Amino acid sequence: MNIFVILKRTFDTEEKIQIENSEIVDDGAEFIINPYDEYAIEEAIQLREEHGGEVTLITVGDEESEKQLRTGLAMGADKAVLIENEEIEDGDPFSTEALLGAYFQEKEIDIILGGNVAVDGGSGQVGPRLAEKLGINHVSSIVKIEIENGKATIERDVEGDQVTVEVSLPILVTAQQGLNEPRYPSLPGIMKAKKKPLEELDLDDLDLEEEDVEGKTKTVDRYLPPEKKAGKILEGDLDDQVKELVSLLKSEAKVI
Repeated sequence: MNIFVILKRTFDTEEKIQIENSEIVDDGAEFIINPYDEYAIEEAIQLREEHGGEVTLITVGDEESEKQLRTGLAMGADKAVLIENEEIEDGDPFSTEALLGAYFQEKEIDIILGGNVAVDGGSGQVGPRLAEKLGINHVSSIVKIEIENGKATIERDVEGDQVTVEVSLPILVTAQQGLNEPRYPSLPGIMKAKKKPLEELDLDDLDLEEEDVEGKTKTVDRYLPPEKKAGKILEGDLDDQVKELVSLLKSEAKVI
């Protein structure tokens, strides 16, 4: 099987976000593979182990993204591709989809996996956009997948419940928490990852111009939510507490 995983380099979820002049400050920040994409990598490896084939990781980013690709290779993927986007100003999900679409245009695809959302932007747009561009089936928020005779039986999460769908290959799926338990890279895996092929591509390699991938959205402002005020502890007997609570809800919270 030709198995591909699209992944993204994101802030470590433990990082404290800082914003200056409406821009996110990432100096010294720790970056990781987007956690939802780890489920996609793990599932891709399990599918290869069951059906044979090859797992290729693809990311759109700068040269710093090589670290996350190498981590995915250490988990067990076979090879990786870095599509550089440093020439693109104000890139957005459209830009990412355009670059990935150009890469996949001539590829033979059985399945593409990705995370349901990225923990930074959280738009969940790239997977569906890419599937639409490639003209292949797409199923989001999957928690189980089985492939047999050119068809995939998939369970997907829908508002706390699950539905089962059957679709023909090729397909693009996005992984939800609960699909599997991603493995940690082993020491032998880390050593092997250093020698696995990692291809670097740019706009010229994909026969694209900057205007072909220019972002379609404009960021007006970025800001952090206001800090929460300290809570109040109501004292006295129950009747007094109820009266004070009602008064506060009216005068301060203004919810009644």
